[in-house]
Amino acid sequence: MLMIGLAGTTLAASEHAWLTSPGVSGVVLFSRNFQSRDQLMALVDDIRGAGGDDMLIAVDQEGGPVQRFREGFTRLPPLSAIGAVYDRDPEDAIRLAEEHAWVMSSELRASGVDFSFAPVVDLARGNAAIGLRAFHADPAITAELAQAYVRGMHLGGMAAVLKHFPGHGSVAVDTHKAAAIDPRSLDEIRRDDLVPFVESLAAHAEAVMVAHVIYPEVDPQPAGFSSRWIKDILRSELGFNGAVISDDISMAAAGAAGGVAARVAAHLDAGCDLVLACFPDVVEEALAAVQGRAATSPERLAALRGAVASTWEGLLDNPQRDRFIARVTALYPVEGHSLA
Repeated sequence: MLMIGLAGTTLAASEHAWLTSPGVSGVVLFSRNFQSRDQLMALVDDIRGAGGDDMLIAVDQEGGPVQRFREGFTRLPPLSAIGAVYDRDPEDAIRLAEEHAWVMSSELRASGVDFSFAPVVDLARGNAAIGLRAFHADPAITAELAQAYVRGMHLGGMAAVLKHFPGHGSVAVDTHKAAAIDPRSLDEIRRDDLVPFVESLAAHAEAVMVAHVIYPEVDPQPAGFSSRWIKDILRSELGFNGAVISDDISMAAAGAAGGVAARVAAHLDAGCDLVLACFPDVVEEALAAVQGRAATSPERLAALRGAVASTWEGLLDNPQRDRFIARVTALYPVEGHSLA
């Protein structure tokens, strides 16, 4: 029901207690939780020791500006670099999307992390928060690369989480900082921003993260608080039966629902399966808000758990990994290198 954030690189006593709560389904890790690969793996073991083997562990490891684990992990280029390749060589870009996804997912799985909130399938149309994180401005190109990325994640033993439904890329405002309103009609959104979601769902993506953006021509509430978007469009119209995940409830745009408890309730009432409480200072109130609520579908959560993974030693002995890293990091020559 909740995925919560932790304060540091080790598990505090209060956090141990949080993980035993029936309202907590997983943990979201950030750079503040990471010092080294060995420390990360010890933290993962402690989290599961407290919360059980089924506790989900996730991170944002997109590459480019959003990569929480760096030292000891391959420095991944932003997805926009793959989109730029598509403009001159579509087949090579599709291969690169699969390879980027495999490198990212295989390294996380070897570290005990279940999944990354990836890929971004928003369109590259000027949003302040998305920027280089998006593949391309063209819906069809974005869809083709996103499908390849989902395939690569699956090959790496990881579930895919499409974000940010129904499309964050075409409105300028950063929802971390302020409310964002996209005035377009549903027909326009279907024609453009929804295309990569529809195509990537056909590639069997397991989850969707919902944007805090308001689309007033469809619903006056942000998409994450909207049963119109989640139940009517995503589930009924598009036929999606996987996990629906909120964006972080601490973001400024989530304030449309009120305080922490109201934000949690609004997401769950609209049809979200998992609500992200990424900062420790909101966890207590979020936990209180889920008391007495029905548990999330175990089948949807089970689909997010990572597959059996290689060890780091096994990855280092894999010549395919060396080839993929060489190709992927060549897109990002300033910082693009493996520290593994």
